[in-house]
Amino acid sequence: MLLEAFSSALLGLVLAWVYAVRLPHRLPARPLVLSTGVAGGLFGAFLTRTAVDTAGFLLMLLGAAVVSVASLSLLLRPAGRLRRHSATA
Repeated sequence: MLLEAFSSALLGLVLAWVYAVRLPHRLPARPLVLSTGVAGGLFGAFLTRTAVDTAGFLLMLLGAAVVSVASLSLLLRPAGRLRRHSATA
């Protein structure tokens, strides 16, 4: 169980680092991105373990990766500038 938690946290950290390196202009501060990746990985492993009690190690890592990527995608900002028109225009 400790190995599963460590593996899912490490997977979330690696995914967050990849996001932070590839999309630095669209993400907030790096510590927030890294901690969100780790938390998403741990939560995904917990959800997978709870939903499928006899889940294998790879299935648990897949659930951790899915939730980690989903939580990291919530941090993304729009690529271009938003056009804002005044209410009177």
